[in-house]
This record gives sequence, C-alpha cells and structure tokens, in this order.
Amino acid sequence: MEERVMEEHVMEEHGVRRFPFGPTTGLELDGTYRELQESERVARIRMPFGGDAWLVTGYEDTKFVLSDPRFSRAVTLAMDLPRLQPQIVQNPEMIMSMDPPDHTRVRQVAARAFTPRRVEKLRPWIAGQIDDLLVRMAEQGPPADLMKDLATPLPIAVICEILGVPFADRHRFREWSEIVMSVTAFTPEEIFAAFQSLSEYLGWLVRQRRVAPADDLFSAMVRARDTEAVMSERELVTFGVTLLVVGHETTVNEIADMMFVMLRDGVYAELAEGGGPALPRVVEELLRFVPIESPGGFARVATEDVVIGDTLIAKGEAVYTQLSAANRDPRVFSDPDAIDFETAREQHLTFGFGPHRCMGAALAKMEIELVIEGLLRRMPGLRLAVDPGRIEWKVDRLVRGPEALPVTW
Repeated sequence: MEERVMEEHVMEEHGVRRFPFGPTTGLELDGTYRELQESERVARIRMPFGGDAWLVTGYEDTKFVLSDPRFSRAVTLAMDLPRLQPQIVQNPEMIMSMDPPDHTRVRQVAARAFTPRRVEKLRPWIAGQIDDLLVRMAEQGPPADLMKDLATPLPIAVICEILGVPFADRHRFREWSEIVMSVTAFTPEEIFAAFQSLSEYLGWLVRQRRVAPADDLFSAMVRARDTEAVMSERELVTFGVTLLVVGHETTVNEIADMMFVMLRDGVYAELAEGGGPALPRVVEELLRFVPIESPGGFARVATEDVVIGDTLIAKGEAVYTQLSAANRDPRVFSDPDAIDFETAREQHLTFGFGPHRCMGAALAKMEIELVIEGLLRRMPGLRLAVDPGRIEWKVDRLVRGPEALPVTW
C-alpha cells in the first residue's frame, strides 16, 4: 500500500496522473476534472494497460480533438493502445474505428433512417409503446422498477423496430449488448464471445432480409450493399451490431439517470405541479448535466504533431476526451455543476461532435421527452421508493446507469 502511494506521488510530481482518477460512483464527476480545466488544458495520464496518453477536459479542446482529421480512430487498430481493459475489441469494419472517407461511406447508409422526417414519423408509435408499458406498470401496482419496466424495454423496442429485429429475439441481443458494453465487468473472452454472437445473429438477419425484405433500416442496408456496393458484407454485419448495441444502450441509461436526478432533486414534482420550463429545455439541460459516459471512452491518435495550447501532442500519441467533463467547463457554462433550466445550453457535447457525432441524437431526445411526458400524465405523484443513497449503480460499464430504479406513486 505504501509503495503504491509513493508511486502515485512520484507520478504526479512528474506530471503524469493515474487514470481513471477514482471509482465511478453513481453520477458524480471526480473533482480532478475541474482541477485540470483550471490548471492544465492537456494532462498526461497513465492508463491501466498500454502506457501513457493525453487527456483533454475543456469544452473547446474537446471539440477540436473530436473534429480535427489529424486525430484518427483508425490508427488505434494498429497499436498497443493505452486503455482501461486488458484487451478491447478492435475491428476495422466497426464504424467507430473508421476515419473519413470510409466512415462517411458507411455512415451515409444508416443516416437515411435518422432524418428528422423519419424520426418524427415514429413519434406516435413510440408514444403508444410508452403508454402500453405504463399501463402494465400501473396494473402491477407500486413499487416498480423504472429501469426494468420502462427505461430498458422502450429503447430496445424502438431500435428493433427501426432495424427490423423480430420481437421474440430482443431479449437475446440485450444480454449480449450488456456484455459488449462492459469495461472490466466481464472477461475479454466473454466480451469477444458476445460480440461474435451478435455478429452471427446479424449475419442471419442479413440472409433473412435478402429472402424477405421489409420496410426497415436493415433491409435498406442490405439493398444498398447488394445493389450499390457501398459496403462489404462484414461492414454491413458489424454496422448492424453497432447500431443494435449503441442504438439502445445509451438511451436506456440516459432515461434512468435523468429520471433519478429529476426525482431526487424535485424537478419532477415541479413539472407535475404545472411549473417549470418546457420539456425540450428540461431534456437538453439534463443531457448536459447528467454524466452518461464512464471514464475512458474512445481514444484518438495523432497522425502528425499537433499543438493544443502550449502542449505538443506528438505523432503516434493517444488522446482521450471526457464529454461529461466538457459539459461542465466553467468557461462555457456558468455555474456548470447546477441544473439551470433558464439558460439555453443546447451546445452540450453529450452526443459527441464532428464526424462521429451520434446520428440518433434526435431520436434519443424524442424518446426521453415522450417518457417524461407519459409519466407526468399518468403518474404525477411518482417518487423514489428508496433513499437516493441506496440506489445501486452499475460498475465497469462504458455508460453509467442504475442497476434498478425503485419508484412508487
């Protein structure tokens, strides 16, 4: 123990900090991020595996790293990347591992399903799904688990509807995606096996859609693959896996995290009484305020020497960003650690920035807004069924969220 403390002290003296800075506890941000924003635009960090990297925490610097083409995702595939896990899934066909123009080529196919018109067309269907889930919750009676009964099944139903995944198979890919989105909660072998299972399932779905095409995104992707040759077969399957996992996992936890904060801080009660701002403003501010990502995320590697502030990022060095920290940058957001519904803060980076910005952002915001709207209408007296301090939170996952969210009304 004394040797570890001494080592950490020596590291900090030499300007290298051990990362992550501490355990992720619920929705709290480690105070080190604020210290760095005030003292170091670019910090040197030591990851558990793969050595040292750079970390940016400021809002403008984060936007710069996420959008400048000199910071590459594709280069990470060919190096011993500084990382949190002993091993990570590295797949050149995965869109998150691509740079333009390959990234642009693959992304443009799926982007057709997330246009504002198509997203808005889903509104009545999503509202109906929420009503069905809330009726079931009410019939079962309080207490209920908002995570299990609403926050999880809704985004799964939505992404499966968009992609055309049969209803009977939805529970299977939920289990697989839980494993794929872990950091150290599962072994590398378990994570790889889950990814393989998802890939095999999507390969089967490709074959099904070739025989019996439907009016869904995956059918459109298969047609694009077969008629336009815009992507390879492996890219098609891997992109389907990515959309299935990422397309619902973050929204599941965003809904649960936001509802926890609203119930804990009295925001929900205020809205139920008819006070407070319009729901779109509430959703935008909670997206900024509530940290969804766990420490780590996806690194980028400099393809040439790049200077940020007075720090040189040398060619071949890895850089990490923390969107949740950037959303609390006091140089951009006044009183950033407080919820402020009076000030427009839609410029948050929760959905990323640049080429890899989440294409499903509008869909996720609509789902969250409709969930809050449905709960306020049917259960205005909703409240936490346990003390906030007793909520158990997921650990070692790429996104933060509660294991369960007990509520009553």
